[in-house]
Amino acid sequence: MKNVERKTKEVNKEINWNARENKQLIKAILVLKNADEAKLFLRDLMTKGEIQEFANRLEAASLLSKNVQYNTIIEDTGLSSTTIARISKWLKGSLGGYRLILARLSGVSLHHSNSSKLRKGLYLNS
Repeated sequence: MKNVERKTKEVNKEINWNARENKQLIKAILVLKNADEAKLFLRDLMTKGEIQEFANRLEAASLLSKNVQYNTIIEDTGLSSTTIARISKWLKGSLGGYRLILARLSGVSLHHSNSSKLRKGLYLNS
């Protein structure tokens, strides 16, 4: 738990998570009960393009964790090399937000059975 607290303090330096609107956003995400609710909320919260951008960033993190080359990720996602480099930095970084989500997603995947090793000993189904 101390590791999470340390990382939270590091994130707090960049963003004021105590601001009322930021607290409300986090609470809103945490109260979603299923995929249908998430779809409804995300579509109201973001534009179609923003949803696609965030989906592409998560896909880029997944592909990077499988050591896919930048050029392939650019072709598959349409993201710029600068964005992919930033995602790579965060994927390898100390906060571990992408690693956390990719590891959790690998636990709920129903369609894949092969595993690829992520940094820090985590595995992602591929």
